[in-house]
Amino acid sequence: MENIYDSLVDRGLIAQATDSEKIREILGKEKIKFYIGFDPTADSLHVGHFVSVMVMAHMQRAGHTPIVLFGGGTGMIGDPSGKTDMRKMLSRETIEHNIECFRKQMSHLIDFSDGKAIMANNADWLLDLNYIEFLREIGVHFSVNRMLAAECYKQRLERGLSFFELNYMLMQSYDFLLLNRKYDCRMELGGDDQWSNIIGGVELCRRCDSKEVYGLTFNLLLTSEGKKMGKTEKGAVWLDPEKTTPYEFYQYWRNIADADVITCMKMLTFIPMDEVRQYEKLEGSEINKAKEVLAYEVTKLVHGEEEAQKAQSAAKALFGANSDSEHMPTTALEDADFTDGAITVVDAMVKAGIAKSKGEARRLIQQGGVSVDDAKVTDTMQTISRSSLENEPVIIKKGKKIFHKITI
Repeated sequence: MENIYDSLVDRGLIAQATDSEKIREILGKEKIKFYIGFDPTADSLHVGHFVSVMVMAHMQRAGHTPIVLFGGGTGMIGDPSGKTDMRKMLSRETIEHNIECFRKQMSHLIDFSDGKAIMANNADWLLDLNYIEFLREIGVHFSVNRMLAAECYKQRLERGLSFFELNYMLMQSYDFLLLNRKYDCRMELGGDDQWSNIIGGVELCRRCDSKEVYGLTFNLLLTSEGKKMGKTEKGAVWLDPEKTTPYEFYQYWRNIADADVITCMKMLTFIPMDEVRQYEKLEGSEINKAKEVLAYEVTKLVHGEEEAQKAQSAAKALFGANSDSEHMPTTALEDADFTDGAITVVDAMVKAGIAKSKGEARRLIQQGGVSVDDAKVTDTMQTISRSSLENEPVIIKKGKKIFHKITI
């Protein structure tokens, strides 16, 4: 059986490891507990979290036990990694609500039956810490000079790094120490932007308990141009179907750049690598076949097979001769949206999130990129009447691939 470490490398997931040879040996010979942390900064996981989920799933399938750690404590500070400004402080109630949302989503994505995975919350040990004792036991092991040289802090120094945020590394490191003591957790995994924090935890376990533990980071989900994936006109691509519908989710993956398809197929699906390598050979319009497979597989993992089939059927119908709008993203207009019984196409586009602003909507129309019910819009003042919507919805099309249904 292939070593899971080799499988993760083959899929382009692994970025850095504290001791790659030892980690490979352990993962091949033993069944261990490992953890990945998730700070509850929103009420839903998003595409950026999905790489973490897939790494956990691959590890679990290989017989290892994931510990999903929710940051009920660290979330009250906020990780400065990759941020140019301090994160917005969330109330305890908001954090607890977000964790409950995360729990439900995680239960669909990872198998928690029969002790195959563990959920934990660092609020259980961080919120009631005695600060002086914490500094004496934990803080003494951290060099401020080394911390400020870490990438997660270094990029913040010019704009200002608060002492509040400086504590984050200590707390994440403390998480690893306590999880090792409580569950014999031997490895921390995380996105590559977590490397400095993970190193802190590995060293803390060695200094406090003389325990040999390990850290492993995986590549962030980036486009071929080096930009983070998972953003649309409406904002983040969420895993919650109430925030990003299964159809919108499917369409996001169906419409990604040709250069990103194989990377996403490797990192975000369980498609065997031999099959992925066959898709890698496709060129030109044939790449669309790979996009359809990617979109279906990722949607199936997040929303289930039935929703993936619905999204795929709706997309195929839209791009074919017939129009199927049943599963299309929909915006319902209210009385306040109409002026003298009508709404401009520009206003409807902004309301639906098809355009970020009226200026952008006008530019799209002037460039010939907008249609209403298959009729190209040429006038930026064109309207949609309320009476027409009472009879049936209208469909606004942006470009070749974005469809949106407008109703009342």
